[in-house]
Parts: sequence; C-alpha cells; structure tokens
Amino acid sequence: MEPESLDLDARRIVAGERLGRLTKRVEFQRVSRGRRKTVEAFSLQAARRDGPDAASAGARVGLTVTKKIGNAVVRNRIRRRLREALRAASPLEARQDHDYVLMARREALSRAFPALVGDIRDAFRAVARADEDRGRRPSGETTLKDRDRRT
Repeated sequence: MEPESLDLDARRIVAGERLGRLTKRVEFQRVSRGRRKTVEAFSLQAARRDGPDAASAGARVGLTVTKKIGNAVVRNRIRRRLREALRAASPLEARQDHDYVLMARREALSRAFPALVGDIRDAFRAVARADEDRGRRPSGETTLKDRDRRT
C-alpha cells in the first residue's frame, strides 16, 4: 500500500515519511528567529532554509527541553513523548524547505497523548497558514501595526 500524499504549493506532505533532524546549535538559533506558535505543552518555531538544495533535504525538526523543566529523567520522558507524538501526528503540514523546533514545556509530560498529537497538528497547521497569509499581502500594503509605528 502506498503512503497517503498530498501536494500543496511548495510543501509535500507524506504519511510515514521521516523528518530530518536539527543537530547543530547554529541551526536551532536560526530557527528561533522565525515564526512561532505556542500551545499548552510546547512552542513550535519555524524558519525557512536558504540555499540551492533547501527543498531537496526535506523538512527537519529539532526538540529542545531545558534544564528548568526538570532532571534528566523528566527531560528524556518529555523528549520521548514529543518524538512519538510527532510520529503519530504524521502527515504534518511541514514545508520541505523549512526547519522546525519544538520547545517543550513541563505540561508536555502530563498532557493526554491524543491532545498532544492534536496540538502538534494544530501548531504545524497554524505556522503553515501564517506563512501563506504573509505571502498573500501585496507588497505596498501596510498593516495597522506598521501604521502605528510611523506615527
């Protein structure tokens, strides 16, 4: 049986397709300057990758669980839960030329697993929708926020 796939604009969503991993601190820092969606159990950050082979590498995801959350046992449990929730939430609305970082909160440990999976889907959808909305605004049009800054 072939995996379910949808082709939408610049993103390709495939069920069962593995997401790449962010491994270097510089990559995490670059993503932290991108779009952000916060839910109860985590914050999702997203940033577009630049470069000629950005889309061919596929979407990449990194997990961050800080020491403020708890000791190593707690942090590892949260990391395992988020990793499994990412797998269960597949297919995601993840763009092939984007990197994503899930910044965990302590609530990720006690949140019901189906709710955690739903949060992941919603966060990826919201970040993708924000990118689409940003691209639709005509270049000369300003927002209310921009107008307020000028005065």
